Amino acid sequence: MCGIVGAIAQTDVTPLLIEGLRRLEYRGYDSTGIALSDGHGGLALRRAVGKVTRLQDKLASAPCAGVLGVAHSRWATHGGVTEANAHPHVSGGRIALIHNGIIENYVELKAELSAQGYVFASETDTEVVAHLIHAEVTKGLDLTAAVQQAVRRLKGAYAIVVFDAQQPDRICVARIASPLVIGLGENANYVASDVQALLPVTRRFHFLEEGDVADVRREGVTIYDAQGRRVQRKLHESSLSADAVERGEFAHYMLKEIYEQPRAIADTLSERIVGDHVLQAAFGPMAAEILPAVQSVHIVACGTSYHAGLVARYYLEQGTRIPCTVEVASEYRYRDPVVLPGTLFLAISQSGETADTLAALREAKRLGYLATGAICNVPESSLVREADLVLMTRAGPEVGVASTKAFTTQLAALGLLGLAIAQAQLQDRRRIALFARQMLQVPEMVEHTLKLDGQIREWAKHFADKHHALFLGRGPSYPIALEGALKLKEISYIHAEAYPAGELKHGPLALVDDDMPVIAVAPNNALLEKLKSNLQEVRARGGKLFVFADPNTGLEEADGVEVITMPEHIEALQAPLVYTIPLQLLAYHVAVLKGTDVDQPRNLAKSVTVE
Repeated sequence: MCGIVGAIAQTDVTPLLIEGLRRLEYRGYDSTGIALSDGHGGLALRRAVGKVTRLQDKLASAPCAGVLGVAHSRWATHGGVTEANAHPHVSGGRIALIHNGIIENYVELKAELSAQGYVFASETDTEVVAHLIHAEVTKGLDLTAAVQQAVRRLKGAYAIVVFDAQQPDRICVARIASPLVIGLGENANYVASDVQALLPVTRRFHFLEEGDVADVRREGVTIYDAQGRRVQRKLHESSLSADAVERGEFAHYMLKEIYEQPRAIADTLSERIVGDHVLQAAFGPMAAEILPAVQSVHIVACGTSYHAGLVARYYLEQGTRIPCTVEVASEYRYRDPVVLPGTLFLAISQSGETADTLAALREAKRLGYLATGAICNVPESSLVREADLVLMTRAGPEVGVASTKAFTTQLAALGLLGLAIAQAQLQDRRRIALFARQMLQVPEMVEHTLKLDGQIREWAKHFADKHHALFLGRGPSYPIALEGALKLKEISYIHAEAYPAGELKHGPLALVDDDMPVIAVAPNNALLEKLKSNLQEVRARGGKLFVFADPNTGLEEADGVEVITMPEHIEALQAPLVYTIPLQLLAYHVAVLKGTDVDQPRNLAKSVTVE
């Protein structure tokens, strides 16, 4: 999901549009562009590959201005990273359009438009929409009616912002499954994919709903629903400050990033799930060929990303019945793996520059896998450029060395991959639809879970003087326990280990005493009764338990047993994403009490670019 900004005013909007793109840089992008109308039929277009500064250089060498304009930062999906593929796209010298999302039926529409004489200058799905709207305005429709006609033809996800240089009194917008907001000003109005882009000029916003089309003019905004009826949308007043420091009200970047997770997960799912299915094209143009042929998946990653891969093994094997293996990248590089036919090699990395993971991807290309894939947070990274299939996590910049939102968005992306494979291989559609709905519920669940912060802060006092801790989980909760232990050791410097709870009696139980806190993750799943028995083993040895439990587990506080009840029942697919939140908060509050450098713990780096 890239950046959208648009404005209609009485003065030149160019500086506002550029500043809007800057404020959306956290999303990641590979090219930028701007289109401006002078209000008298003229249209100026400037585009550049690379950062916003490259676009500014273009504007400095070839200045232009306008009282109406749109700007966009793109991450490539359909078509490579070229100036021709950058937005805005222009049709007939008058229609200028920017777009987030994926048009699923663009191939059929492109063939139809080509037959009508339209010449395509890009490889994108977006250009189809520009030509569709141009075809409608040339029939005599005004821009708003033309957009309403055009979007009826579209299948997929989109946020569209468009103007017609020959109708310079308005910008028109439309959305399905992709965020779009309208900002209200004085003798000016604005549009964007995120309120952050518009905070310097307004705090009053309308959030468009599914299927809405809006006519945005200087003097006002008219919104129509999917049936073409004029509607009112609630006015929202933002409390965010345009000049707030990056960390805002938070004492550390890590805490800020923990609290950003509902939005980051929602952004990762946005435009990828529409209705009850996953948009296959979200994984890139080769997805339609590769996903139906996948017979197994081999995941390679490091650190936190490796833990995400361990969760994905459950998603893939239980959800799609496709075998999945998971391996640490630094080990994969130095063995001679056997590659089974039809195996997808999947690399996971926050930065996309992790040396071991990148080397593993390059080795995989030599070994004859079906294809290579990447789950990553940085669009311009080496990993993204070199993989056949790519899904961006959309976590935005993560400053804290200990990964939080990058991890949960990786889990969301891996859930999408499992659904996409099941869908491509024509598995049970009702089951896929159920899981898709469950995924979309996760951001709200995470929001509710963050309200446990106060209770977790109190728990942290029990850990401040400890030197060791043990984390337990079963099934997909075991990798979450691993991640919880990693977080605690990374930022508090407490030695922490994680085990499958059933392994206690095979060694770790020897460590348990009244000075060894034991943290357990207890969702209400098929392994709950087994887990309860394992927890009794801890209590019998004098260990003190700290349990994050589903409301329906029946686990209650007792002597030596502390329980924090999760806010609602959580399904198996949702549990890894939701239960990791309290473990992150626990590690954070313990580190604060111990006085360590939370955001930059000793001896660690954010991106490990050496072996």
